[in-house]
Amino acid sequence: MTTQEKLTAMSMTGYGRGEVETAECRVTTEIRSVNHRFLDVVVRLPQGWMSLEEDIRRLVQSVVRRGRVDVFVSLEGMAPPERKVEIDWQFVESFMAAGSALQHKWGIEPQLTLADLIHKPEFWIIEEVKRDVEEYKDICLKAVEQACIRLKEMRMREGLRLAEDVSARLAELMKIVGQIEAEVPQIKTHVESRLMARLSEMLADVDTPPERVVAEVAIWVDKADITEELTRLKSHAEQFQAALKQSEPVGRRLDFLVQEMNREVNTIGSKANLHTISAFVVDCKSVLEKMKEQVQNME
Repeated sequence: MTTQEKLTAMSMTGYGRGEVETAECRVTTEIRSVNHRFLDVVVRLPQGWMSLEEDIRRLVQSVVRRGRVDVFVSLEGMAPPERKVEIDWQFVESFMAAGSALQHKWGIEPQLTLADLIHKPEFWIIEEVKRDVEEYKDICLKAVEQACIRLKEMRMREGLRLAEDVSARLAELMKIVGQIEAEVPQIKTHVESRLMARLSEMLADVDTPPERVVAEVAIWVDKADITEELTRLKSHAEQFQAALKQSEPVGRRLDFLVQEMNREVNTIGSKANLHTISAFVVDCKSVLEKMKEQVQNME
């Protein structure tokens, strides 16, 4: 099985474009996605096409489960909408009646022509015949579907690159953990030596109560043992590697596991107060910081 078949993590960053053209118009869709804690889909449509928003949103949600997604749908080449003209007869009749009254009262000869009436916009009612957006639903959704396919392809490619990177860094982390494990005997020797010195001081002081001695021994014994932290750290690493092969979104789980591994590394550093261990802890934290940056880009 190849690496590409094993690692299936998806990136939250991507871009896709779709275009469908007919004899009447061309519909273009562009989709951009970036990091986001949850799924947030924002759809921008041509005026009058808002009834298609929910269908578009469902299409996008079928391929994206986490991230901020901006969908832009544009329309080109469509002929201007048809318009129909009607006469506002009530207004015209009222206007003409007023003119007739002026004629009779003042003896003014009528001079109105048809041209005069045509150039009076208040006489006319002009309406645009709205197109039925359902006529363009299929080509719009087809353009969105094309863009979704290309978006998913890009997110998969980027996701594979991220997965390969964090997998390599995880292997680097485990190599350092192995070096820490090799130092465990030295840690125990160092802690035992410091414990004996501390006990000598306490026993030389006749006023030291026995329970204080017991408590001090318990503290130093705990410091000498980092096996639990190492075991948990390796367990988190195994879970991390397994999650990279899962098909569902794993970004938040990976981020949590990185935090837990960092917690165990900090505990090891505070317990094993040796120069060599401190250096390994710094290396571990550096690797984990780089892993955190990458997993925060994963779906």
